[in-house]
Amino acid sequence: MEFEKVILKQGKEKSVLRKHPWIFSGAVYGVSSELEDGQMVDVTTYNGAHLATGFYSNKGSIAIRVLTFADEVFNDDFWKNKLVAAWQLRQNLLNSNETNAFRLIHGEGDGIPGLIIDFYNNNFVIQAHSSGIYFNIRKIADAIKECFPNFCETIYCKSAQTLPNTGTDFHLFGTNNETIAIENNIQFHVNWVEGQKTGFFLDQRENRKLLQRYSHGKKVLNTFCYTGGFSIYAMQAGASLVTSVDISEKAVKLAAQNMDLNFANSNHQAIASDVFEFLKENKNKYEVIVLDPPAFAKNIKSKHTATQAYKRLNIAGLKTISKGGFLFTFSCSQVIDDVLFYNTIAAAAIEAGRKVRVLHKLSQGPDHPVNMFHPEGSYLKGLVLYIED
Repeated sequence: MEFEKVILKQGKEKSVLRKHPWIFSGAVYGVSSELEDGQMVDVTTYNGAHLATGFYSNKGSIAIRVLTFADEVFNDDFWKNKLVAAWQLRQNLLNSNETNAFRLIHGEGDGIPGLIIDFYNNNFVIQAHSSGIYFNIRKIADAIKECFPNFCETIYCKSAQTLPNTGTDFHLFGTNNETIAIENNIQFHVNWVEGQKTGFFLDQRENRKLLQRYSHGKKVLNTFCYTGGFSIYAMQAGASLVTSVDISEKAVKLAAQNMDLNFANSNHQAIASDVFEFLKENKNKYEVIVLDPPAFAKNIKSKHTATQAYKRLNIAGLKTISKGGFLFTFSCSQVIDDVLFYNTIAAAAIEAGRKVRVLHKLSQGPDHPVNMFHPEGSYLKGLVLYIED
């Protein structure tokens, strides 16, 4: 099957030969005809040799998101094969008796750049990050229904935020707006219509579990708490006090609801407050602190500003935590790499005047796999620090 062609400049095929799934606009020499946004195209060398096939974009710096480096037939079986392979991997990664919420498709990590599919207790939420994916959204939904008939109550398209020109979000199948999902035998209200992203932050599952190791008998502060994931894990581990803080009144209400869903009685405080102000006013009270802010850097232009924001936040956290405490600190900004994040936290520790040891380096859970040839897919960075003095 042949498509219109995108021809690369001489020498610009090197990254494609290394199987990187993004081709930037600066690498393009020309096209065989006028192309529309979201159109499927073949990519060739300057001399005409076939390299890859993917979706073309005339918006942003990424011109082509590669679907395959081989010659493939792009019929309905393409989507079904990808979905089944991804499902089988998740069944090997997770215990379905303990967890019924996970990321089914993680873009490049599952061989479909621009596509996110999250699964919540027999409900699928699709998020398109490219026009090519969006134009195939109904084919993808049909493939989900065919592949997983016993696990599909609802399919919801939530792409309005990632692709603003597409209009409103909508149901592709079914009518559910929310469910109660289970993660490691902990229950969470998930509302994909009103919630952030697809309704829940699945990528922190393993890190929430790790937090339990350090929470028993401790006073735990969870900042930027959103739905209270870290808070509930800490309470399950036997924390003496858990405080959930978020500037959003709606978020702290969700955190409180999720706590009540799991525990009839708990020593939990849900506080709507600016995190920086709260940290300043509660020094030496908490033995475990979680700093899990939203992405401070949305793009490369905001990298420096974001780095300074991470530094300020971690200085505040380090000055607040009690001696002998444990700090869980994260960045979900893709443009902030591991080395920069580490160095930023080190600089914060120096400025805060604390003696710090690194206990763990953290990333996203295994249901958010990273394509070996696309290291950018490793977006979540985290450190667990022991504050010795």
